[in-house]
Amino acid sequence: MSPLLHHHPPNNDSFTNIVSGFNWESSKKKGGWYNFLIKSIPEIAASGITHVWLPPPSHSASSEGYLPGRLYDLDASQYGTQDELKTLIKEFHSNGIQCVADIVINHRTAERQDSDGRWNIFEGGTPDDRLDWDHSCICIDDITKSGDTTTNSGGTGNPDTGADFNGAPDIDHLNTRVQRELSDWMNWLKTEIGFDGWRFDFARGYSPDITKLYMGNTRPDFAVGEIWNPLSYGSDGKPNYDQDGHRRELMEWVKAVGGSATAFDFTTKGILQAALVEGELWRLKDSNGGPPGMIGLMPENAVTFVDNHDTGSTQKRWPFPSDKVMHGYVYILTHPGIPSIFYDHFFDWGLKEEISNLTMIRIRNGIKASSTVRILASDPDLYVAAIDDKIIAKIGTRYDVGNVVPTTFKIATSRNNYAVCEKQ
Repeated sequence: MSPLLHHHPPNNDSFTNIVSGFNWESSKKKGGWYNFLIKSIPEIAASGITHVWLPPPSHSASSEGYLPGRLYDLDASQYGTQDELKTLIKEFHSNGIQCVADIVINHRTAERQDSDGRWNIFEGGTPDDRLDWDHSCICIDDITKSGDTTTNSGGTGNPDTGADFNGAPDIDHLNTRVQRELSDWMNWLKTEIGFDGWRFDFARGYSPDITKLYMGNTRPDFAVGEIWNPLSYGSDGKPNYDQDGHRRELMEWVKAVGGSATAFDFTTKGILQAALVEGELWRLKDSNGGPPGMIGLMPENAVTFVDNHDTGSTQKRWPFPSDKVMHGYVYILTHPGIPSIFYDHFFDWGLKEEISNLTMIRIRNGIKASSTVRILASDPDLYVAAIDDKIIAKIGTRYDVGNVVPTTFKIATSRNNYAVCEKQ
């Protein structure tokens, strides 16, 4: 059997649409982010969104939540209190929207120093000893860097099973106590707080076998992993046309996790923005005639996106070109995969109406993660694709597309250099 078929696809709703419910500045919101976001739920629900990805919920050494410490202490979060979070999730649920927690477990910040001055004494945030770890729960090869300073946290656990994080002690996920107590904490997030699923932060920091274990122990309704590796580049500084190795890394992770998780389709993001920036829309068709990203081979496990709090927002680590953002959404909201909409684009960029038009077209025509794509044109200035033979997406500066679009299709929405047509 083909390895691409020998997996168990996630039980995703046919019309799964995700919105990231925060950006890099959300923790600074006066009055608390949870209290602010709850006011936007009616708009989110009206746009056909099925899942919202919320920020890390726990106490953290950084206000954004990505250096977590006391994992059970949700009242110390800069986004709001535990009760405010539960109220927010309950309101999302009452509007038919599932909530995905940002799970940051690759690394963890200590509460205090040991007798040798090393930061490796952890506090879980409860009166008992849950998650109260010491050096034995840190990888033995862990190195923490701060500027030009490199420190050893004194870890005595197993060697790291993935990439080093550097910013905080890497946790030993082969330790059975770590596995048990993190699983218990995640299940508590489900039963007590109300979360439905997980977004695994820096998932390449530990073996996919570990993710598979946590998936089995917690059984989320939805899960997505962040496996962010660079594309391959040519001597001209541009991404290579063939990014098959990049997307297969994502697919191998999904299969190793057991097939029930999804992965962010960084391959599609990279190729899509390169194609739009360079005026090289031919990049959007691979050598086999299909989409060149993960959606071309394993679409039901691929979460497509234009930007998120890391790539865009105020961090801008790999931002989509601002004048091409809507073209990016035309692509991901008409094509297979599970599209994810960035908070900033939806609420702050004045694109809510345009994005909502696309989500409604997607829903109206039953376009889903596993829909089929037939690429009709892929020239430098023109990309045209039919999805399920129900809608046709056109992107590019060329106005005259000749007879590429059949007369049975009529324009449903169009703006500068893009159009989406529906079959009549």
